[in-house]
Amino acid sequence: MQHFLLVVLGGGAGAGMRHLVNLYSLRAFGPNFPWGTLIVNIAGSFLMGVFIEVLVRKLGATQELRLLVATGFLGGFTTFSAFSLDTIVLWERGQLAIAAGYVTASVVFSILALFTGLWAVRTLLN
Repeated sequence: MQHFLLVVLGGGAGAGMRHLVNLYSLRAFGPNFPWGTLIVNIAGSFLMGVFIEVLVRKLGATQELRLLVATGFLGGFTTFSAFSLDTIVLWERGQLAIAAGYVTASVVFSILALFTGLWAVRTLLN
């Protein structure tokens, strides 16, 4: 039960942060492109790389901390389910090129951000 509560606590905090990023992005960039979802997926992937490298591999983080941060917070913060919905909405609007660009940018930049997070920590801590 404790593990479940850690995931719920982290997930709630991550979802709250995702909501704030989405609100800011909507105000800053407008509603024509899902910038908020793209930003949290890239940022969340970078943070996952940093977290895994620093806390898990270098400092031997406990299972509880991994559940709180990786599964909970970052799972609640990143939004691949929202990403899928945004893609379908763009597709159904007939914006096929924008939908394809959105999918490509989300996947490529999120993976690159995770590698960058790993690299940054490995470089700084070695």
